[in-house]
This record gives sequence, structure tokens and C-alpha cells, in this order.
Amino acid sequence: MATFAAPLSPGCRTGSVNPSATEAHLESPERAMPTRSSIMDELENLRKRAKHLVRQHRAGVYPVAARLRVALPRFAGLTDREVLAARFALHEAQEVVASELGFTSWSDLKENPPMPVTDTSALQLHRASAQVFVTDFARALTFYRTLLGFDIVFTYGEPPFYGEVRRGDASFNLRHVDESPFVGDVREREQLLSAGIATTNAKALFLEFQAAGVEFQEPLQLKPWGANEFVVRDPDGNLILFGTPPAQPPQG
Repeated sequence: MATFAAPLSPGCRTGSVNPSATEAHLESPERAMPTRSSIMDELENLRKRAKHLVRQHRAGVYPVAARLRVALPRFAGLTDREVLAARFALHEAQEVVASELGFTSWSDLKENPPMPVTDTSALQLHRASAQVFVTDFARALTFYRTLLGFDIVFTYGEPPFYGEVRRGDASFNLRHVDESPFVGDVREREQLLSAGIATTNAKALFLEFQAAGVEFQEPLQLKPWGANEFVVRDPDGNLILFGTPPAQPPQG
């Protein structure tokens, strides 16, 4: 049995961090007062954003379809393929941009343009998301939802080829590939994890997964650094670590 030597320390998660919880601890940024020139520049940037949206639609970028269904009633109920095949004009793209910024229309946005701000606070990183590669997207969704208890946040494509799953504050993305990028048993030999997720009770989660019939690459173990960890193997051979960090950070 391979030993996975990547400890989870308190507060460290190789998965997803709740951005709202992170932002709650950020200090309010210092903002400079906007000028008329900066407001006009902001409007021009929004026009460019609308033009870019039109180009993305023509290029068949699947995430655009979801945005159009939300912002424009005439696209509601259409599939991704139908949305991307439909006519989509610049004035409609402007309406989408306005809607996403909280305005009732592009005219409303122009009459009450958003105030541009200059954020002089220190740069912050909010979250990181793992990318898990799968050769059978539908099978992967079933595995993570049914056996591991994750919710499906979204899927993109027709048929779907990309999506996000979430449980609690942890989330990661699933990406369809025709062939696995990993050669042979390299993941087992080199202990290559696709994601690592911290939990408050690794033992309870392990027993839950065990009862559901999940396959384990490594059973629940108390590691030398004090963490309780186990490793799940998904149908594509991806190795997902779950663990409870030690009460005290490892020394040295």
C-alpha cells in the first residue's frame, strides 16, 4: 500500500475555499473618487465587453449559452446548441452586460453608469479549484453525486463536458478528456493526488463512503504528522484525499 506523504495542515485545503468566508476577513479597500473621464472609459470598456460576448457566441463558446438564458427571456428553455445557433445581436449583448451588473436595461446603465473605482488595497487570492480529468463525464457525475454526496453546481456543453461539484465548502471541476493524461499506473507509483479535501471528521466520512461502496486507494490512517487521512479512487483512477488536519501544525 502506498503512503501519501502530503499532510493537511490546519486551514490548508487543496480544494475550494468559500469565497464569502474569505472576503469577510478582508479589510475595506481604499478607493479613489471617479472622474468624468474615468466614467466614460468605464462605459467604453462595457461596450467592448458586449462586443466580446458577441464574438464568443459566434465562436460557439458553451458558457455563453447559460448567460444568455439567464439574461434574455427569448433564450429561456433552449439548449446550449440552440442558443449558440440563434441570432445574437450587439444590442442584445449590451442588455446581457447591463443585466449582469444589476441594471434593468442598457439604457438604464448609460443613464446611471456604474462608478469605476480604483482599488489600492493589497492583492488578494480568494480560491483555488482542482481540475479532475474524466473519460466518462456522466459516470463521473453519478459517482461524485451518488457515492460521495457532492452536489452538481453546473455542467456545460451538449453533451456536457465540463462542470463543478461541491460538498460543503469544498468544490472542484470535472473535465472530460478522450484519453487519460496519466500513463499506466503512474498515479499509484508516484502518489499523484488529483485533489485534497479537509474535513472536520475523517473517520465519519470514511465510514459513510465505505457503506456506499466507494473504492479506496488508501484506508483511513493516522499519519505521523497527526492528520487522519484516506484516499478515494474514482472510476477514472483519480485519487482524492480526504483528511482531518492535526490539532496542532506539524513542527519543523
